[in-house]
Amino acid sequence: MTDLFGVSPEHTSLSETDSVALLDTTLRDGEQAPGVSIAPEEKVAIAKRLDAIGVDTIEAGSACTGSSEREAIRRVVEADPDARVTSFARGIREDVDLALDCGVDGIGLVVPASDRHIETKVGSTRREVIDTTETLVEYAREHGLWVEVMGEDGSRADLDFLADLMAAALDAGADRVCYCDTVGHASPEHTAEAIGRLAELGPTSTHVHDDLGLAMANVLASFEAGAEAVHATIDGIGERAGNAALEEVAIALAHCYDIETVDTEGLYSLADAVASATGVALPPNKAVVGENAFAHESGIHTDGTLKDEAMYEPYPPALVGRERRLVLGKHTGRAGVRAALADHDVEASAEAVGEIVARVTELAERGKRVTDADLLAIHEEVQGRARDRRVELVDLTAAGGGPTPTASVRLSVDSEAQSAPDGPSGEQDEPREYEERVAAGTGSGPVDAAVTAVTEALGIADLHLRSYHVDAITGGTDAVVTVEIEMSRGDRSVTVGASDADITRASVVAMVDAIDRLVSATDARVPAAD
Repeated sequence: MTDLFGVSPEHTSLSETDSVALLDTTLRDGEQAPGVSIAPEEKVAIAKRLDAIGVDTIEAGSACTGSSEREAIRRVVEADPDARVTSFARGIREDVDLALDCGVDGIGLVVPASDRHIETKVGSTRREVIDTTETLVEYAREHGLWVEVMGEDGSRADLDFLADLMAAALDAGADRVCYCDTVGHASPEHTAEAIGRLAELGPTSTHVHDDLGLAMANVLASFEAGAEAVHATIDGIGERAGNAALEEVAIALAHCYDIETVDTEGLYSLADAVASATGVALPPNKAVVGENAFAHESGIHTDGTLKDEAMYEPYPPALVGRERRLVLGKHTGRAGVRAALADHDVEASAEAVGEIVARVTELAERGKRVTDADLLAIHEEVQGRARDRRVELVDLTAAGGGPTPTASVRLSVDSEAQSAPDGPSGEQDEPREYEERVAAGTGSGPVDAAVTAVTEALGIADLHLRSYHVDAITGGTDAVVTVEIEMSRGDRSVTVGASDADITRASVVAMVDAIDRLVSATDARVPAAD
């Protein structure tokens, strides 16, 4: 088998594995990341996305956490996914009963494995832990639950005891046992040794954390040693440095070992949804789903990528639901500028391209992100052409206080039936006529309310906000922020940035500028006012 770039993956003994199961614990362990709380409706939405890509098991939460958590788990169960739905349960009977009350298919029964946890955390003994585990497994199985026993802090446990504990769990009827590197402590060698011991006893999974940056290495070491499943979270969110990232596990197994786990084309939209629900933004350099994963700025890289898409990428972005981006910046060359202009159906002479490259470099060296709008503005300046706007912000008022944030906007809009621009210059045979539009809106915050007002004023239904980023570029109470957005209409998209001390104004200025670029590019008419 070869990947989509026609490259044969490097085969190891891992490639002989028939299948690998993924247990997603985003809704449980992922939610334990500091400051993260996922609303019940968002848990259901994420669970549906996980099910859609084919995740084997969804750990929907911890039934023992409280009534609202149990309600969220029930709602996930009621969504009737094909995936197995489980609840995390401590080593007490009450937790098993609470899980049963939620209607889950199974439980992840966590029991202490290291002496530190046995003696200090729960004040017990090794013998008592084994006895309790056997009793709870039998109880859960008698009530029809699928059971996976998780040896907490297994990476710091005595391996002989860990093996005895997990053997007792399997003998009592557990469906699978799990090696837990609870604090991200272990090396791949230690992980392989522990997994090897457990896999000889029966079905074994692995649950690792990334405190040493070794989560992915420990996952692969686990599979090499005989594990048949891995616990992971979307975006790798979780306590401290997080968990193994499900999207990285899925792609590594597919690309390097020909092992298919899920429908990888849904990974990016899922990662983006989790980032939105948790408020944990994706790092730009995050593998698979980060903003820069398929972005090319360097002139050498851009030129090579334009000649051969596989030149500087291990696999096609479409494999994970992404698109390739040629980014403008300090290292952009002629090929990159030509390609970026071509995306907007704009041509330029060799002399003009050279001048545009120089100005793009100068702008980037001042620390500014170079957006599509910046490029087009530079092109217009180099060509000596004035920009003929179709939509412009005249005034904005926003209020975030009180129970309902509100905003009103006044726009200057060209809605007349005009002839298309004569070529890339944007010149018109006749001057445009403008009208003012005023609209108000409410929202979850002043920015949301202002965006609603702009949309209401223009009446354009097919605009889509694809991304929204905010960066503080100065400190202190008078900090200036830069808002960068990407908007699309049909198959066209444009990135625009705006800076202001007021985040609402910066957001609306960027949005209006993006709309103006999209409308002008297609010579689309702004609908007439009602």
